[in-house]
Amino acid sequence: MHKGIVAAALLLTTSSIALAQQDRATDITAAQVQQVLKAPSKIVDHTLKVVDLGNYQLSVAVIKRGPTRAPGAAAPVRQPDPKAVKCGLTAMPAGAKEAAEGGISHDSTDETYIIISGSGTLITGGQILNGTRSAPDSEVTKVLNGPSCSGKIVGNFVARKVNVGDISVIPAGVAHGWADITTEVTYLSVRPDPKKVLEHGYVNPAIK
Repeated sequence: MHKGIVAAALLLTTSSIALAQQDRATDITAAQVQQVLKAPSKIVDHTLKVVDLGNYQLSVAVIKRGPTRAPGAAAPVRQPDPKAVKCGLTAMPAGAKEAAEGGISHDSTDETYIIISGSGTLITGGQILNGTRSAPDSEVTKVLNGPSCSGKIVGNFVARKVNVGDISVIPAGVAHGWADITTEVTYLSVRPDPKKVLEHGYVNPAIK
């Protein structure tokens, strides 16, 4: 009987928390965005908050990318991880073109990019060649985008210049990456999470 009461109380508490997140707005101020961008970090992609909206979660991130490689410059040599799980195509399709830079695709999360400063060439579409799966315990999988595949982008992709105020909606499974960033590009990314694969209730440490 005692265990049943405790279980019921936990269920009620959990339900109340879920409902509380649906009956009020969640705010992220411009000052908080700048706090996250200024905080020391080895990565460029920063989830600000993950909000549980009941049927799905919604993540909002800010990303600041520096210059990409100059045209014709060799890509950096990285030692392969023997534990890495391969993904994407295993061979270059006949007649396919290759993007100037690598990219990524996400299994479950769509993204909406909103450019807030700088500019660059956004590459979308095509397929990932000789890709690597994000590890289950990696920040990409747990906090940023959920399970993902990174590698070269090949095939029928589209490359176009984006500037401040431009918006791009990238469905789950669509490869995407950047090229021709001369100084930097900063953008917000709104990420619906229908399968709730991202860390529940995550708040960036810089704005806790």
